[in-house]
Amino acid sequence: MIRKTKAQSSKPQTRKAKAGSRKPTLISQPTRIQSAGNKPKLIDEYIGRVNSRTSSASVAHMRSPAGWVEPGQTPAFDEFTIVLKGTLRVEHKNGSIDLAAGQAVIAHAGEWIRYSTPRKGGAEYIAVCLPAFSMETVHRDEV
Repeated sequence: MIRKTKAQSSKPQTRKAKAGSRKPTLISQPTRIQSAGNKPKLIDEYIGRVNSRTSSASVAHMRSPAGWVEPGQTPAFDEFTIVLKGTLRVEHKNGSIDLAAGQAVIAHAGEWIRYSTPRKGGAEYIAVCLPAFSMETVHRDEV
């Protein structure tokens, strides 16, 4: 975001804070969420339906072990994933993508996908869902 200092702008500020306006909400810690898949995976939700009662978006820190795979899904939300460590595989109807640390992927609502961590060391990543993740809208394959 670019901010103008007083020296850069001679225009007076036009926005005024409304009386009783809201302040930022501190998220002091995440909530550990139960994972799906063949092995235990750590999901720490910072923002979402469970931890912050937010339905517009969810943000979670994921850590999955090598060999983890979850059921396929056709979610009704967009999911933005950034890999921090390791390799995350994203299967889709036309193939698969292996993401390394520093890479990201967008899984679009209505697309079938399946996440896994096939390589040694597993993966650590951040997932952002718009609107927020819910069991009612993830539409997982029956196993």
